[in-house]
Amino acid sequence: MFATFIAAKFIFFLNNGFPSFGDTLDVLLHGLPLDLNIAAYTSAPLWLGALTLLWINNEGWLRILRRAYRVYTALLGVLVVVILIVDTVLYEKWSFKLDAVCLSYLDNPSGVTDSLPTVAIVGGLMAFVLLVSGYVWCLWHLLPKDTTLPATPIAPKHRWTLSGVYLLVGAILFLAIRGGVTQSTANVGMVYFSPNQYLNHSAVNPAFSFFYSLMKNKDYSKTANYFSPEEATRLAGTLQYNTESELLPTDSLLTTTRPNVLLILMEGCGGRVVGCTEGSKGVTPNLDDLAANGIFFANCYANSFRTDRGIICAFSGYPAFPDASVMKMPAKSRVLPSIAGALKAEGYATQLMYGGDKNFTNMNSYFLATGYDRVLGDVDFPEPMRRTHIWGVTDHLMFPELLKDIRKTPSDRPWMKTLITLSSHEPWEVPHKELEDPILNSFRYLDKSLGDFINSFRHTPQWENTLVIILPDHGVGWPVDINEFDTRKYHIPMIWTGGAVKSPRRIEQLCNQTDLAATLLGQMGIDHTRFPFSRDVLSQTYTHPCAFHAWPEGYTLIDTTGVTTYEVATRTASKTTPDPTGVRLNQAKAFMQKAYEHLDALK
Repeated sequence: MFATFIAAKFIFFLNNGFPSFGDTLDVLLHGLPLDLNIAAYTSAPLWLGALTLLWINNEGWLRILRRAYRVYTALLGVLVVVILIVDTVLYEKWSFKLDAVCLSYLDNPSGVTDSLPTVAIVGGLMAFVLLVSGYVWCLWHLLPKDTTLPATPIAPKHRWTLSGVYLLVGAILFLAIRGGVTQSTANVGMVYFSPNQYLNHSAVNPAFSFFYSLMKNKDYSKTANYFSPEEATRLAGTLQYNTESELLPTDSLLTTTRPNVLLILMEGCGGRVVGCTEGSKGVTPNLDDLAANGIFFANCYANSFRTDRGIICAFSGYPAFPDASVMKMPAKSRVLPSIAGALKAEGYATQLMYGGDKNFTNMNSYFLATGYDRVLGDVDFPEPMRRTHIWGVTDHLMFPELLKDIRKTPSDRPWMKTLITLSSHEPWEVPHKELEDPILNSFRYLDKSLGDFINSFRHTPQWENTLVIILPDHGVGWPVDINEFDTRKYHIPMIWTGGAVKSPRRIEQLCNQTDLAATLLGQMGIDHTRFPFSRDVLSQTYTHPCAFHAWPEGYTLIDTTGVTTYEVATRTASKTTPDPTGVRLNQAKAFMQKAYEHLDALK
C-alpha cells in the first residue's frame, strides 16, 4: 500500500505538473507520515489475521482468512483507486486536496460529469476498471498460493517468539497510525513544508485527507473554538459588524425607495477577467461600460469559492465556511433571512430563473423557503432550449426569456426578479467564438449576452423604475497559476445600474458579497436586523471596512491595513501584510468562531 501511494504521487504530478527534482524529493519525504499512516491502517487487519492464525493453527481457519483477504483486498483496491483517481482529476479543477466536501455533490453527480466531455468520461471509466482489476490482481498474488500449513506444528517457544515479533510490528503500526511519538497526532498540516501550496498539497495523502475531514466533529460551535466566549465576542466586536443604517443625504443612490429589483448573479465572473476591476481589457466591454456609467463597488470580494456557498452569501448575507455548505443543510438554510424574503414582506412579487437544474445542491428548497414565490429551472423551458449548454439553457437564450417575463409582469405591485447565469463554467463551451482562450471567450460570451439584454431592457417602460444589480457568485481561477491564497482570485465586480440609479458613482470601500443585503435594504429604508453578517456599506455605521473569504483550507481577512490568511491544516497564518501585534489574525479567528456558533444555533 505504501508503494501505491508513492506511485500515486507521480501520477498526480503527471496530471497536474511536475515540480523540480529537489521539490519532488521534498514532497515524497514530507508526505511519508500520512502515507505510512494509511498504509498502517490498511495493514492492521492483515496483521491481526496473521497473529490470530499463529495461535489458531488449523486448515479451516486458514481457508477462512484467505477468503477474507480476497474480499478485503478487493474492496480496498476499489476504494483506494477511486480516491486516488478522483483526487488527481479534481485537483486540476478545485486546487485543493480531496476531502469530505466532495460528498456533498454526490446528490447531483452530473455536477462533476457535466464538466467533462463524453470521451473523457468513457475513457475514465474504462481506465478505472482496468486499474482496479490490475491492482486487485496484484494484491491477491501477494498471498502465497500454497494454502496448506506445515506438517510439523510450530513449537510453543517459537510461537511465543513470533508473537513478540508480531507485537513489535503492531507497535510500529500503532506509531504510524498515531503519526509518531510527538504530542500531536496525525493531521493534514503535519506534511505542509513549503510556501508553495501545490507542493504541500502534493505531499498530502488523499485518502487521509478524505477520511480525516469525514470524521471531523460536526458540532459547529466547537469547530473554531479559539477563544473564550467573552473574548471571541470582544474581538469580533472590534470589526464593527452592525445592523444599522444611518445615511447622509449624499449617500442616497436611488431615485426611489421602492424600485423594481433585478438581481443577476453571474457564474464565476471574477475580477481577473473583468476589465473594470483588474482583469483583461476587452473581455467584458459591456460590464466595464455599466460600471463606468452606474454605481461600481470597486473593492468587493467574494466570500467563497463555489456557487452553492456564493448564493447564500449574496442572497442571505450569510458568511461562508471552510468545511460547510449551508445550502445543503435544509434545516438551517430554510430559516436564513434573504433579500427576496425582506422584499416579499414589503409587498414585492418575487421570482428566480435559472437555466440549469434548480434542485442542484438543494437550491430549489432554499429559494422557496426564503422568499421566492416562483422558481424556474431547466424543466420549465422548452426541451430544445435545455440542450443548448451542457449545464442547461445557455445564457444568450435565458436573457431574452427574462426580458419576455419582465414585459408581461403586471405593474400593480413592485417586483424582484433574479437570474443566475451558467454558461461561463467548465467545460467553457459556448455558442460564440471571439477570443482564442476558451475561458476568456466564455466570459466574453456572458458579457455579450448581458450587454444585449441591457440594451433591449433600456427601451422598455419598466427600465426607469428598476434597479439592476450585477455580481458574480464567486471568483475565477484565471490564469491557471492563481489560487485561493491570492486575493485577486476573489476580487469581484458589483455593479448597480438601471433607471432607478440616481447618478454614476465609484465606491471604493472594502466590502463583501454578504454586504449586498444590508446595503440594498438600507437604501430602500427597510429594516435589515435579521442580517447580522451583512453591513450597509453606505452607512455612517460602517466604520471598519473589511472582507472575508473562506474555502476548505482556510480563510482570509482583508482590511485597510493588509491581509491575513489562516490555514486550517497548519493552524498558522500563512500571509500577514503587516500584522505585527496579531490583531488582524485574532479578529479573523474570532469572526469565524462567532460565525460557527451562529451556524450551530441556526434552526
